[in-house]
Amino acid sequence: MLREPLGVILAGGKATRMGGGDKGLLEIGGVSLLERVIGRIGPQVGGLALNANGDPGRFAAFGLPVLADGIAGYPGPLAGVLAGLDWAAAQGADHLVSVAADTPFFPEDLVPRLLLAAETAGKPIALAATPRPDGGEWRHPTFGLWPVALRHDLREALEGGLRKVVHWTDRHGTATARFPAQPYDPFFNVNTPEDLETARAMAAGEVA
Repeated sequence: MLREPLGVILAGGKATRMGGGDKGLLEIGGVSLLERVIGRIGPQVGGLALNANGDPGRFAAFGLPVLADGIAGYPGPLAGVLAGLDWAAAQGADHLVSVAADTPFFPEDLVPRLLLAAETAGKPIALAATPRPDGGEWRHPTFGLWPVALRHDLREALEGGLRKVVHWTDRHGTATARFPAQPYDPFFNVNTPEDLETARAMAAGEVA
């Protein structure tokens, strides 16, 4: 049985399609995206940190450790995962679960399902997935279970120029935890102003 993992919320992107700034601080239903994400992932993990770049003081109200990318140049979500893994290693944890700061409706059983998928498949990494109409699945690589033991390998890969999450995860063996996409996609994320309005409508319909 895997031990309870720690968690990291990935908020290190530049939010270019939203015009910049911190997407996690945008509100739906009077509650910030980040507050909604914390409310969902917090009860599922043994401790929680936030991956974000720039002045950490803007997140002081949330009371979380703020971890900057250790790899320069905004290399993508894997840099945030690596920052989280280094933090988790310092806490003595074996595993880390990552979630995205702009995805406010992800499953409240995400972590146990990821742990079960990894154990059942005998794989070191597990990613969340939803079904595709053709019978395949969409993987959601910012929602994953990551072993702390792979952090040095990940650092070398990022320093070598790797950016696409699944190119690294497939190298090590990856299980998937499949979640239903009905009545709504639980991994719907806010990338544009139009997405924000959709998320507000979803929240108003009590799908959150």
